[in-house]
Amino acid sequence: MSGLNWKPFVYGGLASIVAEFGTFPIDLTKTRLQIQGQSIDVSYKEIRYRGMFHALFRIYQEEGLLALYSGIAPALLRQASYGTIKIGIYQSLKRLFVDRIEDETLLVNMICGVISGVISSSIANPTDVLKIRMQAHGSLIQGGMIGNFINIYQQEGTRGLWRGVVPTAQRAAIVVGVELPVYDITKKHLILSGLVGDTILAHFISSFTCGLAGALASNPIDVVRTRIMNQRVTPGNLNIYKGTLDGLLKTWKSEGFLALYKGFWPNWLRLGPWNIIFFITYEQLKRIPL
Repeated sequence: MSGLNWKPFVYGGLASIVAEFGTFPIDLTKTRLQIQGQSIDVSYKEIRYRGMFHALFRIYQEEGLLALYSGIAPALLRQASYGTIKIGIYQSLKRLFVDRIEDETLLVNMICGVISGVISSSIANPTDVLKIRMQAHGSLIQGGMIGNFINIYQQEGTRGLWRGVVPTAQRAAIVVGVELPVYDITKKHLILSGLVGDTILAHFISSFTCGLAGALASNPIDVVRTRIMNQRVTPGNLNIYKGTLDGLLKTWKSEGFLALYKGFWPNWLRLGPWNIIFFITYEQLKRIPL
């Protein structure tokens, strides 16, 4: 690799922001569905939402339209950092292993995806904590992004901003390690088969496939990550979930295996459109003559 290519970093960040804004209300319902029904946390024991559409309607009815975008500021900031670093590192690492797209393999792409997912998600973790807290509490939370950032730091310290960084990195390793390789390999075989060229249709089919694969693989750890990030640990209060494995086992034991797939439909219905918007935007940005 003769030099670092800046384009994947910039295009990845821009496409991530567009996709995040377009699918954010679905992501908010996923967070609300994942934190409810916790028998070991009385604050979230009540089942308020019966599903994604019921959650959308009830949040809109009780909290207003703007509540559907609670946490949008840290979410966009997260994508500006996470999306930029993720795509940039992924594309750069691939070129270290192979020079031509035609020579890429699923294994190489998965390794590059896992590494880029862990690095980017770890750096962007504070914005993820802010987003989930603001999504979970909606209109009940006071102050904007900066105010809540300062509040978490003052009450919980640096650890509070990096709460859940391990399951976040683990989830990102799974999501990025599945989605990006599945997209690349699906698109590669679609084009080589001669069924479709390097067109929007190929990008649509590939992004839809990778979104489904990512949702199936990541949902259990996403549930645990959301709950760990949402729990407030202050003097006198103990951690309910001590880590990823502890969270998986406690959730399974107290609520059943299917609890690990709470929020699956909004998760997939978000990851599906998110990936479609992202990859179509990204592919079009790549064609800009610069």
